[in-house]
Amino acid sequence: MTFMKTRSGLIALLLAASSFSVAQNPQSPASPGVQKPASVPETTAPAKKSNDTAAPSNVSKAAAPQSTRKPDRAEAYYHYSMAHIYEELVTSYARSEFANKAIDEYKLALEYDPNSPYLNAGLAELYAKTGRIKEAVLEAQDIIKRDPNNVEARRLLGRIYLRSLGDSQSPQPEMLKLAIDQFEQIVALDPSSVEDHLLLGRLYRINNDLLKAEGEFKTAVKLQPDSEDAITSLAYLYTEEGDSKRAVQTLESVPDAERSARLYGVLGYTYEQGHDYKKAIDAYRQSVDLDHDNLDSIRGLAQNLLNDGQTDAALDQFKTVADADPQDPQAALRIAEIYRQQGKFDLALDNLKKAQALVQDSLEIPYNMALVYEAQGRYDDAATLLQNLLKRSEKPDGNYTASEKNNRGVFLERLGSVYREENKDQPAIAIYHQLIQLGNDQAERGYEQIVETYRTEKQWGLALNAAQEAAQKLPDSREMKMNLAQQLADNDQGAAAITQVKALLQNKPADREVYLTLAQIETSLKQFKDAEDSAAQAEKLSTKPEEKNYASFVAGSVYEREKKYDLAEQKFKTVLADDARNAPVLNYLGYMLADRGLRLEEALGYIKKAVAQEPENGAYLDSLGWVYYKMGNYDLAEANLLKATDKMGTDGTVQDHLADLYFKTGRLRQAAAHWERALDEWNKTTKTQVDASDVARVQKQLESARVKLAKEETQK
Repeated sequence: MTFMKTRSGLIALLLAASSFSVAQNPQSPASPGVQKPASVPETTAPAKKSNDTAAPSNVSKAAAPQSTRKPDRAEAYYHYSMAHIYEELVTSYARSEFANKAIDEYKLALEYDPNSPYLNAGLAELYAKTGRIKEAVLEAQDIIKRDPNNVEARRLLGRIYLRSLGDSQSPQPEMLKLAIDQFEQIVALDPSSVEDHLLLGRLYRINNDLLKAEGEFKTAVKLQPDSEDAITSLAYLYTEEGDSKRAVQTLESVPDAERSARLYGVLGYTYEQGHDYKKAIDAYRQSVDLDHDNLDSIRGLAQNLLNDGQTDAALDQFKTVADADPQDPQAALRIAEIYRQQGKFDLALDNLKKAQALVQDSLEIPYNMALVYEAQGRYDDAATLLQNLLKRSEKPDGNYTASEKNNRGVFLERLGSVYREENKDQPAIAIYHQLIQLGNDQAERGYEQIVETYRTEKQWGLALNAAQEAAQKLPDSREMKMNLAQQLADNDQGAAAITQVKALLQNKPADREVYLTLAQIETSLKQFKDAEDSAAQAEKLSTKPEEKNYASFVAGSVYEREKKYDLAEQKFKTVLADDARNAPVLNYLGYMLADRGLRLEEALGYIKKAVAQEPENGAYLDSLGWVYYKMGNYDLAEANLLKATDKMGTDGTVQDHLADLYFKTGRLRQAAAHWERALDEWNKTTKTQVDASDVARVQKQLESARVKLAKEETQK
């Protein structure tokens, strides 16, 4: 999307709104403007029409200003005309000698009319356009010194400062201060100018003075209620402040009949920021209906269709963008993302290569390639790409901006995940320690991943030690305290865990995360009524769609654990109604049905959708194998259960499923071996992670299998 959200975007907008042009000055001479001739020699100026003084044939010979000359407006106008012609040549040919000649002509014009603010302004603007900022500022300041109330001169100086801001995320603070000061004086002298209020408001936004920015935008709206620039600027500000509701109200105040394609596009963007994807889709459709060639709105429509889980429709729209603009790498990137989610990895890679050919030094494209390789199980290829990204983004002094830290954090965390997929736990932990060194949120993620790595390997004591270290090193982190509580619960300290989490409740919206943690700990301790209540509190405090979905997922998992299957299914389907591609929910619902032998075709459909998104996910492969087992399709069951075992062989449930398959297909010895392994893995697992009834059932099945095997040996 190209909406102006960032500082760099705002600066670009400011420059566009304040472009330099002498012809726009209302105080230009009364004579007709000089038009550029059809053909002008590169070094020879047009012949002078006045007979008073012989004009030089070559402007480079222009004399230095002479204070003895008498004012002569006709002569001044001639030299201004010459300057204007050379300015046109600068625009056409970008040659420095034309700029120098134009400056010389302006100086000659000022010799004949030294008190002309228009000529001073023209010279100042020319200095600015040619990068001679110091001279431009001095010329403009000279006008203001003679006439402090000259609004046009102040606008000129303000525009010069705007051009000097730069287009980076970090504009020059001094220039920003000077620009703000100038436009504050401009709106004081001329409070009726909508454009000046908008410029000042945007400067305040860049300076993070959002309250003052809001005041200027509101003034602009009051002065011109139908100003689209004013309305959209105010809406963007509210969105930036996280107040999507007021942003929407501002935009919706414009009657439907008066809304342009642009305004509908901004409305779509505002809905998107509020995660109201369905309304965003409607708004973008309206924008496209009004302007079929508006690729920004088509992009917005495509992205929100994707956000809403309408993958096929999103793919069609992104293809429309790619066809209309083959040089758009983002379209190819989004198409690749959809193909990856659909499990069409070759098509995903083809589109990523298209995007790579269009963009130099992209970090996003190779990262997405790594995601595809990881999904394909090509872990070495994925690791190589991620290692290269880390090298490219590394700074020897370790001094990273916030965005650079975020990028490195993403690369490190993904590389650690790849190592874990390869069962390289120690390299993974080493990577997560690098993540911790980035500090702040990245440090929290690093500790969480270290704890999870130890948990996966059933090293519960090490997981607890890591969580305690995290809570000590990050004492202000509520997340680390909750993480520690979860490890305490898994290490037979359930009462202490619950006490520690409840102490974090503050009767504020932020309690949502605390209630979710409580629900999960209480579920593991089989305190189901308390878990239901905690999940319900979390649902009440959830405001965004994704927050509501996750809280409903947790509530569904509570109901499933206490065997309230109908209530669990209702919660899961509530999530899928809003997010049809939610892989964890698809897998959970499909497995819950399959495990009870219910609606197996429906269960298979859910699980297949999850596996299509993450074909190397061991838990999803186990679910797929189990539903095939329940359907009597033992070949497919075995193929998928063996894949699951390769991915998560230390999971007792996977071993139990494979044992059931071998027993069902008459391979008693293999069945007994996998039941033994299931019991061994469960014995390494904490009490909160194992269902005692499953252990008792498998022990009984194993004993029965051993008896049968003994009889077979006796009969031989």
